[in-house]
Amino acid sequence: MNKKLIEELREKLEKEKQITERALEKFAKKDDKVKGDWDTIFPKFNGGETGSAALEKAADEVEEYSTLLPIEHGLETKLQNINLALEKVQKEKYGVCEKCGKEIEIEKLKISPETRLCLKCQDK
Repeated sequence: MNKKLIEELREKLEKEKQITERALEKFAKKDDKVKGDWDTIFPKFNGGETGSAALEKAADEVEEYSTLLPIEHGLETKLQNINLALEKVQKEKYGVCEKCGKEIEIEKLKISPETRLCLKCQDK
């Protein structure tokens, strides 16, 4: 793979990293104790409800939190893959399938530069 293409893909990875981190920052915070981990912030809706209104508000908070958890996980995984790809660029090992060791298809890398497997290995 030529250096110009690798540089283009590295820039795309850096942009994707920023976008993904911004998306996570809207509802989660970085865990300082575990590298690469984010923690969804439990939503606290404002209001001074009592009785059944307070229970409904609490249920809404739990529902919102449980909706955000899988979103956090997906974004966190994407961010980890982006960071791994950026490390591979630095080590000059970018674009190689982790399973078979062959080059990953350029078109696949252009679509998803953080990909770790070639098409053949992905389909297995």
